[in-house]
Amino acid sequence: MSWHLPGPGLANLEDFLEVKCSLCVVGIQALAEMDRWREALAWVLQYYQVPEKLPPKVLELCLLLYSKMEDPGAVLGAARAWLRDPDNQGLPECPALAELHLQRVLLPLGHVSEAEELVGSVAFSEQQRLDALQAICTARHQQRRRPAGSEEHQQLTQEGTSHKLLSLLALLRRLWASVLSHFASLPFKKSLLATLVLCLLLVRFDPASPSSLPSLCRLAQLFHRIWGALLSPLHQPPIFD
Repeated sequence: MSWHLPGPGLANLEDFLEVKCSLCVVGIQALAEMDRWREALAWVLQYYQVPEKLPPKVLELCLLLYSKMEDPGAVLGAARAWLRDPDNQGLPECPALAELHLQRVLLPLGHVSEAEELVGSVAFSEQQRLDALQAICTARHQQRRRPAGSEEHQQLTQEGTSHKLLSLLALLRRLWASVLSHFASLPFKKSLLATLVLCLLLVRFDPASPSSLPSLCRLAQLFHRIWGALLSPLHQPPIFD
């Protein structure tokens, strides 16, 4: 299924791309809240075709999502392709995404040599470089001390999945305000239409089917939150560290 947002009312291509990015951020949050977070990367790639075209904000959210759920391998290829793209290497967000990829994906997966190559190929700040090298040194030390078997670690990982899901949802809600700030800048009818398009693209079911009721309820709750936040005069986006 292709993504077709209505052209009239969008000032130019930049507006369209910003709305598309914002919808993807909301969609990733919706998938996580419906416990369908494993589908997030494949879902956004339907609309960007290749990882190199992902907006930095969407890639960052995917990195945080899969690393928080302890499945960094699922996003390894996409992040690697994005960071190796010459056009992306010139973006101001590239060093921060490279640092996130190193800390949350490469080192947890044991790809220490690739992490060292990344430090040498990205224009890190001096502090970022020092932090990365220290993390690599620590990872190498842990590799030497790590026992051959990792069954105990895997068991602890499974036991902590529920807790990590709750932490993830809290993290996703921190990004909610930045999405709302963009929707709030659009006329209300456009925001409503964009949200309905997202719902139709995200959930593919027959609304008349009884089995669709739980998903319909979740989507109704999501839309109610968007509506309430847009109409609230007290909403102010938080300042992130």
